[in-house]
Amino acid sequence: MSSLAAAQAALAAEHAAVYGYAVVGGRVADDRREEAHRAYDAHRAARDGLVRTVRDLGGKPVAGLAAYALPFPVEGHTDAVRLAADLEDRVADVYSDLVRAARGPLRHEAALSLRESAVRAVRWRGGGSVAFPGLVERAAPSSGKGTTHA
Repeated sequence: MSSLAAAQAALAAEHAAVYGYAVVGGRVADDRREEAHRAYDAHRAARDGLVRTVRDLGGKPVAGLAAYALPFPVEGHTDAVRLAADLEDRVADVYSDLVRAARGPLRHEAALSLRESAVRAVRWRGGGSVAFPGLVERAAPSSGKGTTHA
């Protein structure tokens, strides 16, 4: 994957995260609303930065959609917290691709964004995390005895 393609994918994920956090903010309990607001602001800032990055790489930034399909119905606080963790996992996934594709300062920024999303996911889950954030193949439990990942 090229740096431009990976940056476009990260931008698309940030557009979706901004939309998703608007839903989270409307459903999450008062005690976590400020946390949702900070995450919303962080994803908006990341989105805006990625627009500039895509342009700097010679691309036309992918536009956000008017609406996004949520992975499950969000009817209250518990669903909103679950959605926030899911959004962060999805963003971490695309940033891991950008880390692999990019070099120099862009790679560094992608690694920082991956870390930030992984930390937010842990917070939303109340402490649960995965060993390799953004690497789905490493996060999934092994399906067979003696299976190794190389």
